[in-house]
Amino acid sequence: MHTNNNNNNNNNNNNKNKANHSDYERSRKAVNQTSISLPTHAHDERFVAQKRSFDAKRIIVKIGSSLLTNNGKGLDRTAIYEWASQIAKLHNQGSEVILVSSGAIAEGVVRMNLEERPKKLEGLQACAAIGQMGLIQTWSSALIQSGIQSAQILLTHDDLSNRGRYLNIGNTLEKLLSWRVLPVINENDTITVDEIKFGDNDTLGAMAAAMVGADLYIILTDQDGVFTDNPRTNPNAKMIYQERAMADYLFDIAGEGGKLGSGGMLTKIRAGRLAAMGGCPTVIANGSIEKVILKVVHGEAVGTLLKTNQADKIIARKQWLAAHLRMAGTLYIDAGAVAAITVQQKSLLPVGVVDIQGDFEEGDVVAVVDATTKERIAVGQVNFSSSEALRVARERTQNFDKILGQAEERVVMIHRDDMAILNK
Repeated sequence: MHTNNNNNNNNNNNNKNKANHSDYERSRKAVNQTSISLPTHAHDERFVAQKRSFDAKRIIVKIGSSLLTNNGKGLDRTAIYEWASQIAKLHNQGSEVILVSSGAIAEGVVRMNLEERPKKLEGLQACAAIGQMGLIQTWSSALIQSGIQSAQILLTHDDLSNRGRYLNIGNTLEKLLSWRVLPVINENDTITVDEIKFGDNDTLGAMAAAMVGADLYIILTDQDGVFTDNPRTNPNAKMIYQERAMADYLFDIAGEGGKLGSGGMLTKIRAGRLAAMGGCPTVIANGSIEKVILKVVHGEAVGTLLKTNQADKIIARKQWLAAHLRMAGTLYIDAGAVAAITVQQKSLLPVGVVDIQGDFEEGDVVAVVDATTKERIAVGQVNFSSSEALRVARERTQNFDKILGQAEERVVMIHRDDMAILNK
């Protein structure tokens, strides 16, 4: 697969991408996968450019660092104003657009005349603080020229893994869109540390797509799309025009990130899978193509379309759960419950929970641990707060009304569709 600057990656970026690859590799193997092979026949429809049809009212557009900074020469204001013009046309036609913009660290590197991205955290965060000023100023000016008010939102992984903050952010985005204000989202690199980083804005955009129920996620990069191999070194490499987001081989043929960014095709494939969790298709396209955003939205065969369906939504959701960096709490379960959720693939009932640790709310993601072996066997989205869970643990469903003092419809601690079994 084609990836720019492959020979110039610094060790820090390589190590970070390998770590991200390893983490996601474990999470994707933790749930059932879709067995789809790499296309080889020239007439396979995945190689054929076909007209597409999107009913895209709400659109996420993510633009990468290499495009925004013209491969390290500073913010490409001409390109930014052109993308803003395309976004404005969609906006004026009634679409709701959320922009996810990389480039803060890369712009900071340029402003400080550094030869490459710093390797230490404090240097990266300082560059982000410097570059974010120029980045948001440029987008604000470009959008206001087309009559669009914009708003800056800086997020960390912690913001979206905490249910309370997740809901608040979602409400803020909904209010901004109702006011016809265009949100510009970026990761808050100045305060994040490795264990709470998204690591790339491709993932951040996908999580935003799931949060707001987006109809289409567009990732603009410096590549034409997903290829079967590196087209610069393999003349027989073919571009894949459409594929299911959950096809295993897409992840296997992904490459690494570039000199100024933290992503690569690997992160875009991963992002497409995360977007699939919300039923949102993803298009990975070359941001240098003329009117590329409009062409994608209008269904032209530009870039690679990662499609999704209901079955893929469930698989993607389980992967998202398995890849969670932080758990809000822990449920310890007995041997009967272990067998029920791992062998029989059933939901986790409160009667099988023997102990609870942590302070969590309904809807938070928690770890599920075998009380005997102390092994983490699953993660899932819990249906009770920690205080409620302590009261219903070891209890039968018919006792819930009396215990909680109200008519109770919740009968499972974690539903099987909201739970990812690990190390099966």
